[in-house]
Amino acid sequence: MNRVGIGIDVHQFAPNRKCIIGGVHIPHPVGLLGHSDADVLAHAIADALLGAVALGDIGKFYPDTDKKWKDMDSMRILSDVAGKYRQLKATINNIDAAVIAEAPKLSPHIPQMQAIMAGHLGVRPDQIGIKATTSELMGFTGRKEGIIAIAMVSVEI
Repeated sequence: MNRVGIGIDVHQFAPNRKCIIGGVHIPHPVGLLGHSDADVLAHAIADALLGAVALGDIGKFYPDTDKKWKDMDSMRILSDVAGKYRQLKATINNIDAAVIAEAPKLSPHIPQMQAIMAGHLGVRPDQIGIKATTSELMGFTGRKEGIIAIAMVSVEI
């Protein structure tokens, strides 16, 4: 049976944090604030994948109230989700994601993001579409206060 899922994640910028998006450390004067490494793209994809098979969201498995997940590498989340898919005998058809940010510029990093996340999810890089766009200087992303990521997935179960 073919199923779809959607995931949305938002993180604000904060000083003294690394800017990690799609598993890639992006050179930028500020990073993203969160309990884990705040990888907004990985979180949106993980939520979409979990939702597609009705398992909930990443907060269910990695609550921000638990200190053991503090500063966790979000690629671990993707690896764990891939493990849940293996247990369910579910497969990922494709992932399509958009990252909305005025800065940093992401397009040069997209092939590396695809490769890294594909490795953790057990799919080919060409099964992960990533687009980077701006909000045309509107809203909190336009004011460079944070980033939004939206992901949709198609899976077989």
